[in-house]
Amino acid sequence: MKGEIGMLEKIIEQLLVNEVKRRGGRAYKFISPGINGVPDRLVLMPGGKIGFVEVKAPGVSMRPNQIKRKSELEALGFLVYCLDNPKLIGSVLDEIEG
Repeated sequence: MKGEIGMLEKIIEQLLVNEVKRRGGRAYKFISPGINGVPDRLVLMPGGKIGFVEVKAPGVSMRPNQIKRKSELEALGFLVYCLDNPKLIGSVLDEIEG
């Protein structure tokens, strides 16, 4: 079951990356050494638009340290999303581009 969840997450993440590229942006893998729980992707869109996306398999919740990082980034004024449904990719990107 765990392997299946990981596969679903990877599929959603790849769909996100593909749609960001299609819209002319970049979705960089975001890794911050020494700081756990940062979102999976840093989404950079044309016009200087930026957002962070944590990708999860359907129905999987963020861990407490991920929720903490999300709150920290939002407190700084950044858009942060938890994406667990490929049907929501378009609306997430629309908001970032907003």
